Amino acid sequence: MDIQNNLITLADGNQMPQEGFGLYKVRGQAAVDTAVKAAYENGYRLFDTAQLYENEQEVGNAFKKFAIPRENIFVTTKVTEARQGYDEAIASVKESLQKLQMDYVDLLLIHWPVRQHFFETWRAFEDLKKAGLTKSIGVSNYQTIHLEYLATKANEMPVVDQVEMHPFLTLKPVIEFNKQHNIVTQAWSPLGRGTVLDQEVLKEIADKYQKSPAQVVLRWHLQNGVAFIPKSVHEERIAQNADIYDFELSDEEMKQVDKLNKFARTGREPELTYEYGRMY
Repeated sequence: MDIQNNLITLADGNQMPQEGFGLYKVRGQAAVDTAVKAAYENGYRLFDTAQLYENEQEVGNAFKKFAIPRENIFVTTKVTEARQGYDEAIASVKESLQKLQMDYVDLLLIHWPVRQHFFETWRAFEDLKKAGLTKSIGVSNYQTIHLEYLATKANEMPVVDQVEMHPFLTLKPVIEFNKQHNIVTQAWSPLGRGTVLDQEVLKEIADKYQKSPAQVVLRWHLQNGVAFIPKSVHEERIAQNADIYDFELSDEEMKQVDKLNKFARTGREPELTYEYGRMY
């Protein structure tokens, strides 16, 4: 198994790479070109962007520049809070596709739950899927209560729930809930924006396998069965983050990483975004 052939089958039958490449805060055409080229050459096939990241145009340009075949990649984008609501969500996705220079995305996510447009945005997503503008639909930053609420009116449920997750925020109940409902949990900020990497236990495990603490954390995600999207603009780290398929953590080592949990977020509490209708 390696990064290219490690695929997860979603509840709708589509397949998604378990490990992908995050494009948060990768700005400017030169930076996007470098990151996309390095990621693709190192075997990444899932590329995760969003309207909020303001780089969809650059990402689309990079795919064209390097003549990356559309069928070779899995592309995710997300609808931001300001573009939610039925008509607005549909219009915004069409704009995103124009910027990405694509006829469809593989996965479309609601970026944050927003109370004011909660059900109508999801209805728009269901219709966008029917229209072929996305192959799969999901959510981001939804906690179990948001998913339970969505289930009261949804015709189909999300196949992916992308949430902040790392050793300081393990979210075991969310993983279990999603598993029971055939929803793939996908970790954003899988390295806790670097905050977890100086933990002594990670360094000890890394030394044992001649890997880096970051590789240990990503291997922990892999063995937890969640999808994950590490992000870097450094070619060496991009390659390193993909090189996690030649070692395996023991059950005891998995538990040691689990014990680092302290319910600490690097991002916002989703319920606040749900109530106030905006991330910032």
